[in-house]
Amino acid sequence: MRKLLAFVLALASIQLAHAQTSPNDGTAATHGPIVVLITIDGFPARALKDPRLPMPTLRKLMQNGSYAQAMQPINPSVTWPNHTTLITGVNAGEHHVMANGLITFPQDGGVPEVKPWTPKDQLVHARTLYDALAEKGMSTGQVDWVAIYAAKNVQWAFAEAPDVDSPIAQDLIAKGLVTKEQVATFGDDSTPAWRDQVWTDAAIDILTRHTPNLLLFHLLQTDTLQHEYGALSPAAYAAYAYADTCIARLIEAARNAGLLDRITFVIASDHGFTDYTHAIHPNVALVQQGLLHREKGSYRGDVWIQPEGGEASLYIRDNAKRAAWLPKLKADFEKLPGVAAVYTGSEANQLGIPVPGSTDQAPDLYLVAKPGYSFTDGTTGPLITDIEPARGAHGYLNSEPDMQALFIASGAHVRHGVTLGTISNLRVAPTIAKLLNVSLPAAKQAPLADLLQ
Repeated sequence: MRKLLAFVLALASIQLAHAQTSPNDGTAATHGPIVVLITIDGFPARALKDPRLPMPTLRKLMQNGSYAQAMQPINPSVTWPNHTTLITGVNAGEHHVMANGLITFPQDGGVPEVKPWTPKDQLVHARTLYDALAEKGMSTGQVDWVAIYAAKNVQWAFAEAPDVDSPIAQDLIAKGLVTKEQVATFGDDSTPAWRDQVWTDAAIDILTRHTPNLLLFHLLQTDTLQHEYGALSPAAYAAYAYADTCIARLIEAARNAGLLDRITFVIASDHGFTDYTHAIHPNVALVQQGLLHREKGSYRGDVWIQPEGGEASLYIRDNAKRAAWLPKLKADFEKLPGVAAVYTGSEANQLGIPVPGSTDQAPDLYLVAKPGYSFTDGTTGPLITDIEPARGAHGYLNSEPDMQALFIASGAHVRHGVTLGTISNLRVAPTIAKLLNVSLPAAKQAPLADLLQ
């Protein structure tokens, strides 16, 4: 662990040298407030309670700004739904993002697919901060943000799967930070740490060279490594520390560019993390019940479950059979070991899940796992398998302590020394909207006025 952290700190010192900025290209916002919203994917609020966690940048931002002891995510406590809430101020029941992409249903009854590269206008059914900014002639940049593909009101982008011909990719190539081939094959055989490093380079480029009014910046390896090695594991701690160095690089670049007195930094996470030692394969239960059948080498049927860690969404594609099947399916899954609860569509709507009929993303039944269990893919093999060593997951009900997320605000227009207790992430977008003087009429919760100067 000490060797790994020493490597992280040494790498940080090298990266800080890369934070030298280029002259602004003249397309920037030259006055007024700037908000930089940074998400550390899957960072649990409880992690910061450990004084041995080496995140000096985050702790300094807390000391010089305002922070919540915990921030409650929305249901489902999954990356794309919660990132969408952070910039809309509404829950999944309104923005309709239920997974890490658009859930699609093949006409032949095959397994549903989650398609991440769906255009934003087809996926997000709510007004975003960048839409509101565009109406006032203001600009937005994004790095590795989600549910934002082909968003017409984002001027500067370096995406999770970046476009080699985009202005930001060309900037990084010209600076020698990446090659054209590395951008073209960005996700192939590359490490999470390297991707976070390049995304940080892109965030620095966008902020200092193009200077949008709003920069959305998503750091991902904290999520990747916790899924593989568990929450609060040594690998997770190294990822947390590395994320801290990425944030430090961005702040240093803003200082060098003379932008710090205009920037409000908002540091958040989309959800927390917990460990599990038992995997539930709910579609195996549908096979056992005869609702999924094998045809031409794959399973097909009118009922499928889309699993995602602590939650799973059940979809009935045969409208004529829905009323008859729902009570039986609910009763059967309630008896399944590891299942904490099964909610009907109307019950799930009380948790913030879309009501059936409002969107094809809305499940007919919503399943929640017990602690120590996680829903996962698969149509063959045992219904429940043991996992050793433990792995990490999220998706559990947003009321669970381990799902609570991070929130810190620091910089321009933020009061020092304000502790907010527990807040909802539905309040983040209205707070940013107030800082940038734009409106989000659909947002139901008030801005965090206590932290604003």
